[in-house]
Amino acid sequence: MVIDLARSMTQAEFGELVGISQPVVSGLVSRGVLSPGDAGGAWLLAYCEHIRLMAAGRGGEGSGELVRERARLAREQADKIAMQNAVARGELAPAHVLEQVLARTGARVGRLLETIPGELKRRHPSLTADDIGAVALTVAKARNLAAGMTLAELAEDDERDDDAEPEAEAA
Repeated sequence: MVIDLARSMTQAEFGELVGISQPVVSGLVSRGVLSPGDAGGAWLLAYCEHIRLMAAGRGGEGSGELVRERARLAREQADKIAMQNAVARGELAPAHVLEQVLARTGARVGRLLETIPGELKRRHPSLTADDIGAVALTVAKARNLAAGMTLAELAEDDERDDDAEPEAEAA
């Protein structure tokens, strides 16, 4: 089969020449990649240029999106590697591990706090039952706060502290 690239071709003929379907050729024509009525050789050159630009991420509709997606992927890969390195250096731990540490620490602190009212009563027998009850109430609040602490609450507390600092400095 001899192909005369000097004459104009049908979309189906060009599609067969380059290995794409006629609807794809039609799309190339409608997007201005191929000019209607041009010779087959001009279409072939225009198509090859379009393919080169697409491969380089510079041509056609959506190529800007392709470049942005590649850049986003590269950033995500860099972030993943940075996180893996931080884990390897012991600078980063999974959230569930941190939650477990908080829960265990809260339980230990709670047990220690519970001894305060009895210790006060033993060391200071002159304190009244109301005094010991007030201390026990405050200790219970602190114990419950420590036992129920989560990472989300810590982050919220940090944000509140950051927001309050400028106000405290101004005062």
